[in-house]
Amino acid sequence: MASSSLQTEIIITGFGGQGIILAGNILGKAATLFDQKNATLIQSYGPEARGGACAAQVVISNDEIEYPYIDNPHVLICMSQEGYSSNLPKLRPEGVLFLDSGLVNPEDPPLPEGVPAHSIPATAIAEEMGVRMMANIIMLGFSAAIGGFTSKEALQKAVESSVPKGTEKKNLAGMERGYQFGLDSLQEARP
Repeated sequence: MASSSLQTEIIITGFGGQGIILAGNILGKAATLFDQKNATLIQSYGPEARGGACAAQVVISNDEIEYPYIDNPHVLICMSQEGYSSNLPKLRPEGVLFLDSGLVNPEDPPLPEGVPAHSIPATAIAEEMGVRMMANIIMLGFSAAIGGFTSKEALQKAVESSVPKGTEKKNLAGMERGYQFGLDSLQEARP
């Protein structure tokens, strides 16, 4: 859900090796190069090369961005339990949460009342498609379909121009799968 203001603050969190920073990069590229908006990206890693905490902070705005750091995101995308547990308290009361249901238990800690949470088995879908490393792209498609913070066309172009050469077709299929899962989830939620 794009924020009511012209600026949307998004934290993507997980662990090293999941492509969290790449996901932030793709989201920023989709916003700036293909949706003609402004965006910033701040990345952080734990001390470990792989498996440590990792986060990407992406600010997307129609206007100039004066401060790139995020204290209270509008959108929180969690692909690890540690990322969920440490970032959930930062989520704005009107914020939206996206989870990889195979990796995150939203009961630890429990979700605050009224916070919309959307989940997808992104890693399981990626494994089913034969490329576990594609879970980040599936999650981006899913969250963009529901959140609306970037257009599908912009996201497709950003994925295609950002993933390793020779993997574009597979990654675009993963993005499409996540996007369709998001659209189906919205449809199911309607009365």
